[in-house]
Amino acid sequence: MNLSESYTTIRQQTLDFCRYLQPEDFSIQVVKFASPAKWHLAHTTWFFETFILKDQVDNYTEFDKNFNFLFNSYYNNVGSRILQANRGNMSRPSTDEIYAYRAYVDAQMQAYIQTNPPKKIVDLIVLGLNHEQQHQELLITDVKYMLGHNPLFPVYNADYNLTADKNTSTESVQINAGVYKIGHQNKDFCYDNELGVHQVYIENFEIQNYLVTNGDYIAFMEAGGYTDFNLWLDEGWSWAKKLESKAPMYWHQIDGEWHMYTLAGLQKVDKTAILSHVNYYEACAYAEWKGMRLPTEFEWEIAAQQLNWGQRWEWTNSAYLPYPNFVKENGAVGEYNGKFMSNKMVLRGASVATSPNHSRSTYRNFFHPSERWQFTGIRLAK
Repeated sequence: MNLSESYTTIRQQTLDFCRYLQPEDFSIQVVKFASPAKWHLAHTTWFFETFILKDQVDNYTEFDKNFNFLFNSYYNNVGSRILQANRGNMSRPSTDEIYAYRAYVDAQMQAYIQTNPPKKIVDLIVLGLNHEQQHQELLITDVKYMLGHNPLFPVYNADYNLTADKNTSTESVQINAGVYKIGHQNKDFCYDNELGVHQVYIENFEIQNYLVTNGDYIAFMEAGGYTDFNLWLDEGWSWAKKLESKAPMYWHQIDGEWHMYTLAGLQKVDKTAILSHVNYYEACAYAEWKGMRLPTEFEWEIAAQQLNWGQRWEWTNSAYLPYPNFVKENGAVGEYNGKFMSNKMVLRGASVATSPNHSRSTYRNFFHPSERWQFTGIRLAK
């Protein structure tokens, strides 16, 4: 698939997800961290207009000069922007205008791609497409958060559950102590935080080739897992005490039975399905209860070729920090990953919401330990 075809395919995937949304769904922002669908549609388009078209196309005419302020996310080098918490206040521009914006920029991008741009710009376009794929997953999880906090628990798509998958293995993998290389080692696309190939020494360890299930976690809950402070990190215990429902996100106890909101609507919890929507604190508490631990991100990467992965983003016991020899790019692109290397934990793998061809064993996802609206799960090690 050439660059033009990749651009068309990936951009269309965003629109395909939005086909099932109602007009009123596009502007809703329930919480600060979950952006409206309309904003995702615009921001991913803004990326191409700002970093490619405005710099590379002579006499380029912006679709709307206000959009840089409205749809810049966190790039201080590009100018001022609205507060993240205010993204849901934009009833204007309309969703139709945003779709027109996408069509305008797409036409301009396809014309520019036909000029055979230099490799440096091609690499930037590829970064933009990976950026769009990241937002496709955020779009799915943000829409789920919006609909999952609607008192009617509306159905997004009856065929789009995303939480029904199950383990296919019951084995564990043994890894011998030794020195291993960590980091992205080929010429395919990766993010800068994966670069800086380096060696780490790992002791013998065992890692499960399956993820914690809903039934496993219910056993933890029924054993008093949310009320035993001995199991929790201090920050996690402070977080857990404030919970109204001592359960994973989207779980609701109805007539003595656990139900969970899915994008296919409210359904009974399948105890054999893989657990989802737990945060780092919950993952650590569960591991402590089982007498085990979370793997480090290095252990996870070393074992990845022997693991079944890709169903959930898996919490690791590693802080999100730069690799040795990490180099942050100059300008706005340098703000993409490096500026977030504080107060975050690394997740490895991918999830059922991850876009096609957007996962690899060196991918370093990262979120704050309290966050659980992504499709996050637990793999244990010892």
